[in-house]
Amino acid sequence: MSMQLKELTYLVTLADEGSISRAADKLYMAQSSLSQFLQQYESELGVTLFVRTSRGIRLTYAGTIFIDNARSILKHYQLVQMELWDIADLKVGSVILGISSFRGKYMLPRILKNFHEKYPNIQVKIVEQNSMALEDMLVEGSIDLAVVALPLTRLTHGADFLKKDEIFIVTHKEHPVMKVAHKYEDSSLYWVDLKDTASFEYILSDYDTILGSIARQQFKKAGINPPAYNTTITADLAASMAKEGLGLAFTYQSCAEPNPDTVYISIGKQGVFLELALAHPYSTYQPRAAKALGQVIRETFT
Repeated sequence: MSMQLKELTYLVTLADEGSISRAADKLYMAQSSLSQFLQQYESELGVTLFVRTSRGIRLTYAGTIFIDNARSILKHYQLVQMELWDIADLKVGSVILGISSFRGKYMLPRILKNFHEKYPNIQVKIVEQNSMALEDMLVEGSIDLAVVALPLTRLTHGADFLKKDEIFIVTHKEHPVMKVAHKYEDSSLYWVDLKDTASFEYILSDYDTILGSIARQQFKKAGINPPAYNTTITADLAASMAKEGLGLAFTYQSCAEPNPDTVYISIGKQGVFLELALAHPYSTYQPRAAKALGQVIRETFT
């Protein structure tokens, strides 16, 4: 039997989703059609690739080997396709950019506007994940580049430094934390000793996010354990709740929106900073579209 790329895509999607119905939704096809395809494909192949269970489907040992090879074939085809697009001198093509949902909300519109002005026919596909998840995707080679936080936790190769991003405490101007906050000299900006916030409720992101992880590191460093009843909130929602006076949350300077009722407070007089970097998959070949987008990101940050 001949293997078509479309068929391999179907099978990889089935493996990724672990469910015929979810895979069918992702592929925009009828569940019955996808189920019939799988039965016919396994019959022609003479090997069972998936075991049907009450919760969906899972790969057999033979299926795991097949899917690993299918991924390699699809990835190789993608690289060949990218090289062909390069020949077209960036007149057509696409690039997959990874960025956190929170940071992307504030940074991406300007970046994409600048990129599309230069390369109107290059499509940018956005993947929204936290930095740790994006590193995993770079290791897998499923995205072309990503804006990630340093230090790297998964990647073993270097990344290009972009900028320092300060981490603020965000709250409402009438929150009692303002009574223990200090103003910088000759400035309207505030800083606070984290120990003085020990009695105030915090709204936190989960442990596997950068802000969630740094928040807990700072608490430990300050020797405090403030009350926190919402500890798995997205950074965006946490900041929005804090802006309404519902507690204290952490946010980035790059995501700080001016608002007369919102106050952004530095952690300690020196502040706490995060370094942002642009990272690529570990590969000897980088698509020109990815290089071009990376250059626009650097220019935009600068």
